[in-house]
Amino acid sequence: MKRSEWRERLAPFTQASTFRSWMQIVNTLVPYILLVVIAGLMIRFEIPYIFTFLVTFLAGAFMVRVFIIFHDCTHMSFFTSRRANRVLGTILGIITFTPYAIWQKHHNKHHGTVGNLDERGVGDVWTMTVEEYLSSSRFKKFTYRLYRNPIFLFVIAPFFLFAFVNRFPKARFESKKLYMSHLITNLGLLLIFLLVTFTIGIKYYLLIQIPLLFFASAIGVWMFFIQHQFEDVYWERDEDWDIVKAALKGSSFYKLPWILDWITGHIGYHNIHHLNPRIPNYYLKKCYRQVHEFKKGRTITLFESFKMAMLSVYDEKSKKLISYKELRRLKASMK
Repeated sequence: MKRSEWRERLAPFTQASTFRSWMQIVNTLVPYILLVVIAGLMIRFEIPYIFTFLVTFLAGAFMVRVFIIFHDCTHMSFFTSRRANRVLGTILGIITFTPYAIWQKHHNKHHGTVGNLDERGVGDVWTMTVEEYLSSSRFKKFTYRLYRNPIFLFVIAPFFLFAFVNRFPKARFESKKLYMSHLITNLGLLLIFLLVTFTIGIKYYLLIQIPLLFFASAIGVWMFFIQHQFEDVYWERDEDWDIVKAALKGSSFYKLPWILDWITGHIGYHNIHHLNPRIPNYYLKKCYRQVHEFKKGRTITLFESFKMAMLSVYDEKSKKLISYKELRRLKASMK
């Protein structure tokens, strides 16, 4: 089916529901705020911090859901009004430590180039081909292996990315819009920090915000990784690349238990999302059920997904993402 045909087929699911959008805001932001307040009260009344820590984990899960709404806003799919999407997206960008316009630009680039081997590098996970890796210097191989190490990629890097990297602008901004988005996000975070510091104290902020952001960012990066890093993922050179195949075969359906599916805003139906990002997250599951072609796509279960963390380089000949163990066998066969 051609892209135009898919667009027509999925058009009924792209009409945002104001009622459902507001309901999702309520059932996401209210629990998130309540959990943060509860964590603060637990610290104030000197309840053992391990219990506060568990509450921040729950709050972090809801921050993931906040990010999904933010994500929809960047696609202009959450509300019918573009202005409403921008305003809400900017506010949620402050909560999730992510500048709205900058992330929107990079993420749209990701949607337009996913699965294209000649267009890697923006809004994706660093992935080298077998040939690129084998011909690299020792230092570059070491850097790549460090980057793809699960402890670094899913534990260290996510928090560092959201807490620090997103705070500093690139050397040059392409437009005033991007600069203002970055400035508004940082000023919003500074205002929250100062407000908490001069009211209840900096200790409350750090003991709640650090683990909360740590959990949320780790879950978010894991979700993004699984959606595009699996064995038979679609990658092609520019001349053979097809955007429809990239969406259907280069993005997975991450089949999660219902509570995890809900908390992650159904973003596990990622092949549908890439085929038409104008579908609000609350219609992705409905779309999957009604459009039978999606059931033929790559399905990854929660248990199966943990094996994906070991995949490291892409073999263009077999069209597979392989592990370092498989790479060693492949290298030995070349001798």
